[in-house]
Amino acid sequence: MTDNNRKQTTFFLLGVLLTFLIALVAGWLAKVPYLDVVGQLVLAIIIGIIWNHTIGLKDPYRTGVSFSSKKLLRLGIILLGLRLNLTDIYDAGITVFLYAALLLGITLVTVYGLARLFKVDKTLSLLTACGTAICGAAAIVAIAPLLKAKDHQVAVSVAVIAVLGTLFTLIYTFVYPILPLSDYQYGIFAGGTLHEIAHAIAASTAGGTEAEDIAVVVKLTRVALLVPVALLIGIVMNKQAANAQASNSFSLKTLPIPWFILGFLMMSAVNTSGILPTEFVEQLITVSYLLLAMAMAGLGLNVELKAFKQLGMTVFYAGLIGSISLVALGLLFIYLLNLG
Repeated sequence: MTDNNRKQTTFFLLGVLLTFLIALVAGWLAKVPYLDVVGQLVLAIIIGIIWNHTIGLKDPYRTGVSFSSKKLLRLGIILLGLRLNLTDIYDAGITVFLYAALLLGITLVTVYGLARLFKVDKTLSLLTACGTAICGAAAIVAIAPLLKAKDHQVAVSVAVIAVLGTLFTLIYTFVYPILPLSDYQYGIFAGGTLHEIAHAIAASTAGGTEAEDIAVVVKLTRVALLVPVALLIGIVMNKQAANAQASNSFSLKTLPIPWFILGFLMMSAVNTSGILPTEFVEQLITVSYLLLAMAMAGLGLNVELKAFKQLGMTVFYAGLIGSISLVALGLLFIYLLNLG
């Protein structure tokens, strides 16, 4: 191994270590009276944001931080499947799926329409709409190649969703006690309206196990809908391009299928079967929360407020109004569809 490779490996490990330490500190703070209401995951986001805008994060460490916020997030979600019994998915029913699908479709159209009304270019508008409606940065990064988006467009849309998602996660956590919702309904609401999977998990912890379990189910339903949305976008882009190169660039291999959902379902199946000792399952769930807290820290460390200066605040306003609309519809549909 060359000296350069050793340095890169060291920086990578230090980036991962930083998210690990923040996760541990967040876990310790979550045991402090009053802060225990906020929870480890939300605290990890807050610490990450504060760190990024005070001490700062040097570029060499970002690969490790990105690894935590993306790879470890998915591993944490997979292990979190041990919290869920597959019968819960069946019990959720078609109405919950309809709830997620309706919110996704309406939000996608609303945010895109608002962004275009505010004179934001089509690519950035669609990236922000997908991030708001589906699954945050993961959806943006997945859709970007289909739109041939430029790096600065991806960066701005990710920054917008990161700030909005974090903001609404904090708001949900603090207003939870006064919402006219049961724990189950609050979980549906959080899973159906928050941007990132991590945000939905973080906010739903305020409602306890019941809220968190259904929040994960609803949020993963939205994530799964990334596939048909990507297919639709790919078809539209191919028609617009109308050439062989564009047609060949979109295939099953490039389709952003959220494969980690299969891992989550496999772990749920393991939990449903009862083949693992309860104590071991609880230890794995503890590891899952640590990984999720590290992912939260990574998200916070990647929130860069200065990115808005690149293309102005108009896309943020579109995302904000769209997010508020999503929240209002999320509450309305819970009662219209008689959920919970």
